[in-house]
Amino acid sequence: MSKLLAVGTVAFDAIETPFGKTDKILGGSGTFVGLAASQFDVQTGIVSVVGEDFPESYLTMMNAKGINTDGIEVIKGGKTFFWSGKYHNDMNSRDTLITELNVLENFEPVVPDNFKDADIVMLGNLHPLVQASVLEQMSKRPKLVVLDTMNFWMDISLNELHDVLKKVDVVTINDEEARQLSGEYSLVNAAKKIHKMGPKYVVIKKGEHGALLFNEGNMFFAPALPLAEVFDPTGAGDTFAGGFCGYLTKTKDISFENMKNAIIYGSNLASFCVEKFGTERMQELTQEEVSNRLQAFKELTQFDIELS
Repeated sequence: MSKLLAVGTVAFDAIETPFGKTDKILGGSGTFVGLAASQFDVQTGIVSVVGEDFPESYLTMMNAKGINTDGIEVIKGGKTFFWSGKYHNDMNSRDTLITELNVLENFEPVVPDNFKDADIVMLGNLHPLVQASVLEQMSKRPKLVVLDTMNFWMDISLNELHDVLKKVDVVTINDEEARQLSGEYSLVNAAKKIHKMGPKYVVIKKGEHGALLFNEGNMFFAPALPLAEVFDPTGAGDTFAGGFCGYLTKTKDISFENMKNAIIYGSNLASFCVEKFGTERMQELTQEEVSNRLQAFKELTQFDIELS
């Protein structure tokens, strides 16, 4: 069975949207990536860190879904990373209310021995030096290395980010981040510049407007499925990445043509994530629901046209 290693936060979130608000609930980039990847028949391992306040029941839930948690370090006496945010009415913008790094502040990831030969590595949104240290621990070069990052690391660790970008195959960022990283407003030109930084593939996420895939002059666009209600966008990008990586790990095909399918699978899973607060929807998701919505995606995008 193919292996996927995901490195990212396992955390607590407190979220407020126009539809309601939560107390501390399960969140974190590594959590969302793992839950999305659990929809595929692959071995998924998460590398992260939590405090002693992190409920054992969450780890049990992940294990029950086939997610290996050996790489999640529990710091005795420590507190788990916590983020709180409030979304605006358009659900595309948000304000960060609280960020408590806690045990994440001194996080030094340790890759379990049984995942040092992972086929695909997903480097979640963490400090570039942490991302680089994971690659240094691998016993062989993974078939594919995918990296996610954000504006914050571009602001404070741009040189380190450039260093790790040279070592990855795919970068996944949103349109605003792509523009900041490249200095280009046009996303086509932004992708060209980011290619020169190292990644062969650039995935630009556009939220409710879908995602773009670029590779050496080739381009593919996948729409997001229009939804009647979006309750909580938190984790949608990480769920997209988990679906993308999970599909590629399962199919063992990292060609541009197959990445098109992976983009669709990632978008499909992200459309479920936003339907409830936190990880709730992803925890209860069934294969039948995934298949039915994939059919809806197909009907949304396929058409016959005669070209003269």
